[in-house]
Amino acid sequence: MRTDDSWKQLLAQLAGGLIVSCQALPGEPLHGTGCMVAMARAAAEGGAVAIRANGADDIRAIKQEVGLPVIGIVKRDYPGSPVYITPTLREVEEVVSAGADIVATDATSRPRPGGGGFTGFLQSIRERFDIPVMADCATAEDARRAAEAGVELVATTLVGYTDESDPGDPYRPDFDVVAAILAAAGKIPVIVEGRIWDPQDARRCLEMGAFAIVIGSAITRPQLITRRFVEALPRAKGGGGDGAVR
Repeated sequence: MRTDDSWKQLLAQLAGGLIVSCQALPGEPLHGTGCMVAMARAAAEGGAVAIRANGADDIRAIKQEVGLPVIGIVKRDYPGSPVYITPTLREVEEVVSAGADIVATDATSRPRPGGGGFTGFLQSIRERFDIPVMADCATAEDARRAAEAGVELVATTLVGYTDESDPGDPYRPDFDVVAAILAAAGKIPVIVEGRIWDPQDARRCLEMGAFAIVIGSAITRPQLITRRFVEALPRAKGGGGDGAVR
């Protein structure tokens, strides 16, 4: 884990703040670097302390045009492995080359492309690159292992998205798992990410001891935001409505 002054300065910038995940996958309405840069600009204007971005093009453009620190990932599928968030050194190199300040990667116990576990993968990153690593975890055991391996940050990104974790409420964090990950990570800062849709839930995570918060869909995926509102309307539940324009 890093202790140098530049890392301490970056941590100070992130502490207690909101990191906005600006991502749109192929086939989604806002997919494309231009849209993601605009999203990142809007997030910066709103007070975000950093951006989480997917893909070298988006990372590079956001770094150049927005000026906030970037947590970089590359999502890529490999046959025979469920790990897709920065799964191999190829993706790490893309993130580093694009200028990201931090690289995030799947830190679960699931089989990685080509075999091997997270601890060995982290060692390979250390041997080839000079970049802080954020461990995207699904369970407290993932967090414990990542902390012992010496990552700079632990994140709850994959809670509810693996066979080892409960999917739970899609619009609320699993606070019990958040608490367990906070305990398992020890002195490693924990960033809570995933299923935060309410400012009060974000605040609660910080009060529990989270170092910072990442919010993505609730800010940057309007099709999901719209769907949540639509699902809450009486007509969506067969209740009709008076048809008046509000």
